[in-house]
Amino acid sequence: MSTTKTKRLPRSFYDRPTVDVAHDLLGKSIVFRSEEGILSARIVEVEAYVGQDDPACHAARGRTMRNQIMFGKPGFSYIYFIYGMYYCLNFVTEREGFGAAVLIRAAEPKQGLEIMRRNSPGEQRKGKILSGPGKLCRSFGLTRDHNGLDLTGRNLFVESRGEAEPKIKSAARIGIKTGTNRLWRFYDADSSAVSKR
Repeated sequence: MSTTKTKRLPRSFYDRPTVDVAHDLLGKSIVFRSEEGILSARIVEVEAYVGQDDPACHAARGRTMRNQIMFGKPGFSYIYFIYGMYYCLNFVTEREGFGAAVLIRAAEPKQGLEIMRRNSPGEQRKGKILSGPGKLCRSFGLTRDHNGLDLTGRNLFVESRGEAEPKIKSAARIGIKTGTNRLWRFYDADSSAVSKR
């Protein structure tokens, strides 16, 4: 019988440099208490977006109605809609007023796989159902209605479950035209759920 204890990440975890938060999120478990049941998954790929000096960051042009949650307290969800079809989940980081976040790109399902499959009927493969930010939100049932959730609350949070440290690699971020020289995409090199090698 396992004696490993789970530990929910506190707000202080997110109140740090964004690149550090991104790196340290790998291997942690995201948990969502949906209306259909509890879903959880091990985070295996993330990207850091850091303030107004990062041209690829949504905060680069300052505060807007769309990105205002990024400028709030760390440890909240920032969900936006892209390409007219996908939602993307981010975790707000650093000090209030700065404007930074970590995009959750991919994860490995741990709990609630049948719910994820119902939400994503076109993708039934366990190793690929969360392999991309749009897939992750669709399979978890996350939309703009979940923008601004407190990650230290009860509905959406991240846990440390004492799993082995992942083999982390860094690379250029995906789907951007500026800031491509910053190797702020981090992924678990041993995971088959990573969206792109």
